[in-house]
Amino acid sequence: MRVETGRILRAEQEMAGRGILIVDDEAVIRDMCAMVLDGYRVFQAADGLEALDVLEREKIDVVLTDVMMPRMNGLDLLDKVKKKDPNKVVVVMTGYSEKDIILRALKADADDFISKPINMLQLKTTLDNVLEKKALKEELVHLKHMDRLKADFLGLVSHKLKTPTTAISLFIQNLAHGAVDSSDPSFQKTLSLILEESEYLAHLIQDLLYYSDVILQDGPPTLTRGNLKDLSQAVLHEIKYTAVRKGIDLEEEIEGDFPDMELDRDRMVFVIRALLENAIKFTPAGGTVNLSGKVTPDSLRLEIKDTGKGISSDDLPKIFEKFYQVDPARTGQIRGFGLGLYYAREFVQAHGGILQMESEPGVGTAVTLIFPR
Repeated sequence: MRVETGRILRAEQEMAGRGILIVDDEAVIRDMCAMVLDGYRVFQAADGLEALDVLEREKIDVVLTDVMMPRMNGLDLLDKVKKKDPNKVVVVMTGYSEKDIILRALKADADDFISKPINMLQLKTTLDNVLEKKALKEELVHLKHMDRLKADFLGLVSHKLKTPTTAISLFIQNLAHGAVDSSDPSFQKTLSLILEESEYLAHLIQDLLYYSDVILQDGPPTLTRGNLKDLSQAVLHEIKYTAVRKGIDLEEEIEGDFPDMELDRDRMVFVIRALLENAIKFTPAGGTVNLSGKVTPDSLRLEIKDTGKGISSDDLPKIFEKFYQVDPARTGQIRGFGLGLYYAREFVQAHGGILQMESEPGVGTAVTLIFPR
């Protein structure tokens, strides 16, 4: 249900915020076209060169251009726009008698045509149609991306689950066949290994359910009023036992009262949890993980700092790549899915924020989240 609702919301938001650039050397034609384009963000340019300047500064979804203009004509503009962004929609205003112009425009991949003199009803209908086609293309690309992501994720899950299930199976087979005597000192060690692998398997399954619920869901963030400080403290409390078991000191130093902000609660909890769990994962026993935060005149800031192994300068640029995992010992057996940091940054950016990371091998890592007020 959430998937379908997300798609509807995304479609409505995209249509409402579409940018239209009208390019014509006649100001009266630009103004008349702008009058009928209610609900769109409308920009104007008097020729192709001016249009390129607007395209550099603004998010434009459709370029509506005349052909005959000074400095740079509409066909040259069409050619430059499509070379830079083949998915940018360009509609050419011309007369049906100009067959050579239409042929050149088609070769340059024009999306549609408006005949001159312009019929305003036809203009609105044409733009609505090309935007709908663009939205369908984008949705198709999005669905293909989701299919690839799910396939990659399932392949990774299969690989990750094999190790603990195989280990547990072998341990149990040895016990069942009497290969290990209960009085032998190695018996307790075997039981400890079974317990360790069982806990890891349970952790993987929990992560799998969490990722499928938070990450693989479609649609834009579901924004509600929430408090970043309250969320952070709640997550810290939930994972405190993990840190205690590992012998890590978990500290919290969030200063002052944080004002409420618009946020997606599930995704923001995912961000904070992923960063804290990463810090605990790579900090040895006796180390410290510190969660601090403060309010500045223009931002809300959280910092998660650890005294862990740190990240090498070679690994640091790659850590936000999907499925990438830091493996200092080069064992190939790093636990987890390698998706936490990738989606943490994606979700922070979707909230208009910035995720910064600094790290030094042997010293530790500091991750800072900055959200505008």
